[in-house]
Amino acid sequence: MDSISIVDRVAAAKEDPSAADCLIKDYLPFIKAESYKVVGRIVTDEDDELSIAMIAFNEAIETYLPLKGAFLPYASLLIERRLIDFYRKEKRHLGQYSIDAPVFGDDDITFADTLEDKTDAFGELDERNATQMEIFELNSQLNDYGLTLNDIADNSPKQERTLESCQRALAYARSFPALIEAFKRTRKLPLKELSEGSGVHRKTLERHRKYLMALLLIYSNGYEIIRGHLRQIAFQTEGGRGA
Repeated sequence: MDSISIVDRVAAAKEDPSAADCLIKDYLPFIKAESYKVVGRIVTDEDDELSIAMIAFNEAIETYLPLKGAFLPYASLLIERRLIDFYRKEKRHLGQYSIDAPVFGDDDITFADTLEDKTDAFGELDERNATQMEIFELNSQLNDYGLTLNDIADNSPKQERTLESCQRALAYARSFPALIEAFKRTRKLPLKELSEGSGVHRKTLERHRKYLMALLLIYSNGYEIIRGHLRQIAFQTEGGRGA
């Protein structure tokens, strides 16, 4: 796979069928792995299930919106749903059990009950996997910018006033999409524009450049679970200050 982020590749694939084909080919191992979770066995190129999963991945490309979360968990959800729909319509069996057969020794709970009616895109049972996928995806993207996950912690502001200054600079950047696009294009933090626009001293931004770059990537690429975690940390921190 190239160094272009998956969010950018999905955007390109929406407009170019050949780019979509390349993306599906590159992520075929992911598609097969997600199919295995539902089917319960390795799927091959001859299996209808793999075709269904690939169509679902393409559907994810066509309908994905970054603000709704990271792409891979969204694609995983669609693959799961389309395979379940396939089994329902075809009256097929999953392993040795019918999808509508009782499970866990409880006649009132079927296998289908354990897979449907999720309240959100990730679901309680899949939240851990979705989080791991987001972290893996983010780490890969950070590497493209010469960053690591440790940079977020090691380069983060240690003083409340500095943290508030960095948050102000981030808020300014997020309100100007052209700044974020320039950042992604050059892979450099637009220090001059951020400093002048947010009123934060340039030296402060330079000291925390890696931290700011990492957070700009997180907030501009749909990492919903990670963003939620960061919001929770901020809420707890503010609560601690007020206590």
